[in-house]
Amino acid sequence: MIFTVAIDGPAAAGKGTISRAVAQRFGFAHLDTGLLYRAVGAKGGDPVVAAQTLTPADLMRDDLRSMAAGQAASRVAVIPAVRAALTDFQRRFARQPGGAVLDGRDIGTVICPEAEVKLYVTASPEVRAHRRWLEVGGDEARVLAEVIERDARDMGRDDAPLRAAADAVVIDTSALDSDAAIGRAISIVQAAIAMDRAHGPR
Repeated sequence: MIFTVAIDGPAAAGKGTISRAVAQRFGFAHLDTGLLYRAVGAKGGDPVVAAQTLTPADLMRDDLRSMAAGQAASRVAVIPAVRAALTDFQRRFARQPGGAVLDGRDIGTVICPEAEVKLYVTASPEVRAHRRWLEVGGDEARVLAEVIERDARDMGRDDAPLRAAADAVVIDTSALDSDAAIGRAISIVQAAIAMDRAHGPR
């Protein structure tokens, strides 16, 4: 079965947690596409060359979850040539046999517009900043400022801006715990799989 779940949303909304849980529940492969951009930013040097020469080992770095890596990812992600270098890899991953879950910022709109399920996971900037602050510590006001700054950059870029696909189901996790958010996503995917199977093999 080829079945793609595209999950988009801003930083710290919970899309990574939901994506991993959905992939585990249905036995799908999972790709955190943000790691690709974080790895490119973390490599340094010419970001286009870094994207073109990215290896699986680059995705295993210990520092890819840091705030600095996230900011670097957002900066290199606005470069069209970087996005182009990583697009084919993501599309091949998405249509592999057995199903795949990809989470990022342009999966449903650009990378996989044909995805069988599209989710847009979001939450208020204040809630997302508080979650990130619990992870990284420091000055919570500063973390909020960085979240707002990144949102503006991700949503305002000319190439593949962060937005919900027209046919995406929006899950606002501002007032949901992780179990509730995961349960909602799983029920949506389950219903789509049942409908897909009802239409027969493709």
